[in-house]
Amino acid sequence: MGRFSPTRPLRFGEFVALMALLISTVAFSIDAMLPALPEIGRELSPENPARGQLVIATFVFGLGLGTLICGPVSDAFGRKSVLLAGLAVYLIGAFLAIQSRSIESLLVARFLQGLGAAAPRVAATAMVRDLYAGRAMARVMSIIMTLFVLVPAIAPSVGAGIIWLSHWRMIFVAFIGFAVIAGLWLMARQPESLRPDNQRPLSLRSIWAAMIEIVTNPAVMIYVAALTFAFAPLFAWLANLPMIFEDVYDRAATFPFWFAATALVAGTASVANAKLVMRHGMRKIATIAFAWQASISVLFLLLLMRGVPAPWDFALFFAFMCTAFFSIGLTFGNLNALALLPLGHMAGIGSSVVQSLSTVGSVLIAVPISLAYDGTPLPLIFGMILCASAALALMLVARRFAMDERS
Repeated sequence: MGRFSPTRPLRFGEFVALMALLISTVAFSIDAMLPALPEIGRELSPENPARGQLVIATFVFGLGLGTLICGPVSDAFGRKSVLLAGLAVYLIGAFLAIQSRSIESLLVARFLQGLGAAAPRVAATAMVRDLYAGRAMARVMSIIMTLFVLVPAIAPSVGAGIIWLSHWRMIFVAFIGFAVIAGLWLMARQPESLRPDNQRPLSLRSIWAAMIEIVTNPAVMIYVAALTFAFAPLFAWLANLPMIFEDVYDRAATFPFWFAATALVAGTASVANAKLVMRHGMRKIATIAFAWQASISVLFLLLLMRGVPAPWDFALFFAFMCTAFFSIGLTFGNLNALALLPLGHMAGIGSSVVQSLSTVGSVLIAVPISLAYDGTPLPLIFGMILCASAALALMLVARRFAMDERS
C-alpha cells in the first residue's frame, strides 16, 4: 500500500506535467472524437446522421453536472480520492461506449464519461490551489495551459489515425489508456494535497445556499449568462466542423491538420489576454471580444450568401474560424473571474456552481444550433451572431453592476 500512498511532494516539473495531463482529459475526450462524428452518425443513426453530433453535447452535459458535484465533494474527502473516483467513472463510460450498438446507448456512455471527466477538471485545479498561491499559482497554471493548448492541436489527428488503422470504437480504447496512465501516475506519485484542517463537511445545505446566493446576485448571473453564450457556439462548432469539412469543402481527410492550426492560433488568446488584462481590465476585453465576434460573423455571413469562388471560399472560412475562436478564447478566463469577483467568501463552491450553470446552459443552446445543420455553415453562423450579440448586450448591462473599476 505504501507505494500507492506517497508522502513526498513531487518535483515542480513532474507535478506540472501530471496536472496538465489530468486537466487535458476534457479536451482529449472531446477533440479526439471529432473525426469520428460523421461515421458514428451514419452507423448508429442512419435515419438521421446529424444525431452523431450529440456525442459532444452529451459529454459536455455530463461534465456540467459533474462539475457541480466534484467541487464540494473534493473539499470534504480530498482531491486525490475524487480524482480517482472520477477516472473510474470515466473508464466505465469508455467501456460501455465500446459495447454500444445504438446512438442512445453511446450517448449514455458519453454522459458517464463527462460526469467522470469533471473530477480532473475541478479537483486537479483545486490541487494546484492547495499547493501554490498568488503569483506562484499563476505561473503553474500558465505552464499547464501552455501544455494544454497542444492537446486540441493533436487530438483530432490521434482520432483520425485510429479510425484509419481500425474503427472509431478504438478511440475509446485510447481514452481508457489515457485514464489508466493518469490514474496510476496519480496513485503512485502524488500525495493528497488537501490539509485536514482545510476540509469542509459535505453539506447539501451549503451547496443550496451557494446556488441561491448566485442566482439572486444580478452581477454574478449576468456574467454566468454571458459565459453561457460564449460556450454555446464553441460546442456547436466543435460538433459540426467535421461535417462541414466533409460536406461543404470536401476536406475531411485534412480536417485534423486544419483544426490543429486553428487550435494553435486560438491558444495564443490566453497569452494575449495575460498582457492586455492588466492594462484594460477583464470586462472591457470581453466586451470588445464579443463585439468583434458578432461583427466578423455578420461579415462572413454576408460574403457567404453573396458567394465566394473556390478555393477562396475555404480560405475565407479558415480565416473566419481562426478569428472567431481567438475572440472566444479572450472571454472564458475573464468572464469566470468576473463572475467569481463577488464570491470570494465561497470561491470553491461558487466556482463549481458558476461552471456547472454555464456549461449545462451552453449545451441547451448549442444542441438546437447543431441539429439545425443543413449541409451549409449558415445555421452555425446565425447561431454565433445571436450568441455573440446576446453576450455583448449582457456585458453592456453589466457595467451598471461593476464592483471594481479595474475589472
